[in-house]
Amino acid sequence: MTDRGLIDVHQHLIPQVYIDRLATVGVMGSGEHPWPNCDVGKALDLMDRTGITTAFTSISSPGLYFGDVAFTRRLARECNVAMAELVRNRPDRFGAFAALPLPDVDAALRELEYALDVLKLDGVNLVTHVAHRYMGHPEEAELYAELDRRRAAVFVHPVRPNLDGLAPLSYSTGLTELVFDTTRAIANMLFTGTLARFPNIRFIMPHAGGVTPFLLFRLSGQDTNPRMRDKIPEGVAAYMRRFYYDVAQSAAPLSLRALSEVAEPDRIVFGTDYPFALTREKVVYDTIAGVRDYGGYDAAQRRKVERDNALALFPRLAAG
Repeated sequence: MTDRGLIDVHQHLIPQVYIDRLATVGVMGSGEHPWPNCDVGKALDLMDRTGITTAFTSISSPGLYFGDVAFTRRLARECNVAMAELVRNRPDRFGAFAALPLPDVDAALRELEYALDVLKLDGVNLVTHVAHRYMGHPEEAELYAELDRRRAAVFVHPVRPNLDGLAPLSYSTGLTELVFDTTRAIANMLFTGTLARFPNIRFIMPHAGGVTPFLLFRLSGQDTNPRMRDKIPEGVAAYMRRFYYDVAQSAAPLSLRALSEVAEPDRIVFGTDYPFALTREKVVYDTIAGVRDYGGYDAAQRRKVERDNALALFPRLAAG
C-alpha cells in the first residue's frame, strides 16, 4: 500500500444483512436515528477526497443481542462473512473487526476462531455491555483469556445503556450516553482485574476513552484501596497507558490535551465514526483538521496518530 494517507480505525459500513435482520426484531436504526447510508462506493469516494488510505469497519450500536442467542449467533456469522468479503475485495482499502455472539461465551469463542483463522479478519469488536454485563464480567473470562493468548486487537464500541423509566432527554442520547458507557466499561475492566490478568489484549478504546481522561484523578484514588490491590497492582494510570485510543468525534484541542495526559502519542490512532456521526461526511473533514491543527503534536507524533500506530497494530497493511 502507499506510504501516505490516513488509516481510519473507526468506520461503520454496516452490512445490509445486519440492517435486514434487525428489521425482523423491530430495530430500524441506531438509537433515535435511522440507519445512515453505508454504501461502500460512497465511502471510498469520501476516503479518496480526504486522503484516507484504509478504513476499518465494525458493527456499531445497538450491537447484536436482542434477547435471542440463536439470532445473535446467526447474525454474527452473517456479518463477519459480509465484512470479510468487503476486505477480500479491497484489502488495501478496508479492514474489519469481527462481531462476536455474546452473551454466549462458547459461541463467541467458536466465532472468534472462525473469524480470525478462516475469514482472516483483522481483530475483534466488543461492545461495552451485553445482557446487563459490562466488559470484564467474570463470566467472560475464558473469552478474554483467548484474546490474550492471541494478542488480539480488540476494537471497543459503546452501546446505549437502558434508560427506561427516565423522562425523555431533549437531545440524542448518543451525544452523552455512548461516551459514558465507554467510561463504565473501562472502569469495570480496571476494577475487575481484567487489564491486570490479560495484559496482551490490544484494546482500542473509542472516542478518546469517553470521559475517562477527565476522571483519572478520581479513578487513581483506588490505587490505595486495599480491596483493589490485586485488581490494579500497577495503579490505574499504568493500565490506562496500555490502551490504544481513537480520536473519533474527539479531535478538539481540550479533548486531545486531556488524552495526552493519559496516553503517549504512540497509543493514539485516527478514527472518524463515519457514517454514524450525526454530521456524516463533515465529521471526517473536522477530525482531520482537528488532528492536524492540534499544537500538541510535532510532525512525527502527528504521523503516528494518522497512520504509523495503526500500521504497527495491523502489520498486514505495511506488508501489502
